[in-house]
Amino acid sequence: MTCPPRILVLPPRLTASARTLRATALRRGLRIVEATASAVPEGLGSPGWAEGIGCTGSDGHAVHLHAGPSFADVVAPALGIALLEAPADWLARLPRALTQRDIRAMTIGEAYRLRRPAFVKSPNDKSISALVYADGSRLPGPDAVDPATVVLVSDVMTFAVEYRLHLLDGAVHAAGQYAEAGRLRLGPPDGDALAFGRDVLAVAGKTLPSAIVVDVGRDDEGRWAVIEANAAWASGCYSADPDRALETVLRAAGPATALSPHDRDFVR
Repeated sequence: MTCPPRILVLPPRLTASARTLRATALRRGLRIVEATASAVPEGLGSPGWAEGIGCTGSDGHAVHLHAGPSFADVVAPALGIALLEAPADWLARLPRALTQRDIRAMTIGEAYRLRRPAFVKSPNDKSISALVYADGSRLPGPDAVDPATVVLVSDVMTFAVEYRLHLLDGAVHAAGQYAEAGRLRLGPPDGDALAFGRDVLAVAGKTLPSAIVVDVGRDDEGRWAVIEANAAWASGCYSADPDRALETVLRAAGPATALSPHDRDFVR
């Protein structure tokens, strides 16, 4: 028996980007399952659920996910979905030529000792608000965050224009502008941004999973820099080609049984 179309699981509240990806997935024949709460959608993950949707072929079923980290952390393990993401210290390990600023990975307990302004963020979620903090005393305290929590601490850098690159199998698969002068401004990909993305892949592509999102930007002096890496399954597509963005999402959050040897090192 042939399996039904692949399944894309979505969270209860959809962003504009998620609605775009949902429409794209439907057009491409995927089955959409939208959750009504931050839990495994009813019927999925229960004993025999694959048979319940008519999938009894030898290839099994293929379930994918597009959602934020909180929802994904609950749902993905129950559905056998492997979530791909960059290592927590990936940005800090890039050469200065790709970041144009000092970036360090440290515990938030260590960051409390900062006595200068710094941009601080969580590596792979939003548990620590991504902001410029006047010093370490302004960070969330130990009553709110475990002091052992890893954060990225970087010099403050202002970007004139910012682009999102959807990377798949070592190439820039989709791209688009998402900000200008710190404000949301959607637009087509810039040739220089695409070229810089290829430079990033040439230097650091092997340190990333096969499907990931990397944001890059140019400052007022014309310097290109990596802003951050984001999990494709939790990232908006903005103005990128939704078909190609969806392909990145599907690879970034798909069946754990289908993982390549390379991607096994990048599972959340």
